[in-house]
Amino acid sequence: MKYLHYYIIALASILLAGCMDNDWDIPGTDGSEYGNQGVSETNVISIAQLKQQYANVIYNGSYVQFTEPTQIKGVVTGNDIQGNIYNEIAIEDGTGSILICIAQGGLFGQLQVGREILVELQDLYIGGYGQQPEIGTPYTNKNGRSYVSRMPRVLWQQHYKMLDMKSVSPTEFDLSKVSDENYRKENCGRLMTVRGVKFQGANGKRVYAADADKDAANCVNRSLQGVSSNYLVVRTSTYADFANKPLPQGEVDITGIFTRYNNTWQILIREEADIVEK
Repeated sequence: MKYLHYYIIALASILLAGCMDNDWDIPGTDGSEYGNQGVSETNVISIAQLKQQYANVIYNGSYVQFTEPTQIKGVVTGNDIQGNIYNEIAIEDGTGSILICIAQGGLFGQLQVGREILVELQDLYIGGYGQQPEIGTPYTNKNGRSYVSRMPRVLWQQHYKMLDMKSVSPTEFDLSKVSDENYRKENCGRLMTVRGVKFQGANGKRVYAADADKDAANCVNRSLQGVSSNYLVVRTSTYADFANKPLPQGEVDITGIFTRYNNTWQILIREEADIVEK
């Protein structure tokens, strides 16, 4: 009788496992569980065309709503994987790059670097924050200033469709053009690498973003030796996972999303691995 009891338990376990194998939903891996599969390619334009079409809006610090069906396609090059890029992603399509502002954390879980997406722009807004092109919805701060900022995550889910994964490679940043306005317009928001530079004041103790050095946006700008901070800084959030890591003292290659704030390049490191010591 004892052996029959064990046999019945074993048989029940096998049957239960079989039922689970047949009925258990396996999470998708193609991204189709996110976004809106109804977004379609009816009027796709390049990011370069988009920025050119709305240049007056972007560079005058204003914004405008898209009223007609218009789409862009781009590959995600930057997200919030280690907390330095906050509530936004960067995308590129080969012609240019732009930031999309989304009021949602953990974006890296859905929008991995390399994921191509199709974005429906109708009813969203485009504008410039410090002349950095951004897509989102309007926000008015306590001083009465309005600009494009983070759209609600529910709205974002209605406006994009996941496509395939693509390879991503940074563009090399040309330091000789650090003050070139045309270069800023062409490349702002792009994933780039600046090579063979040193952090100014790195002494083994100074960190990327100490609370004592933060500005009103809880970020810290670090300068590079031989490059005016009027033109180029490494900008790190005090909430970044690597904020309290010491700055490297030797030569490094720095990869990140090169945004602009008016005439200054701001390198947003995506993760600690974006700093490669020579």
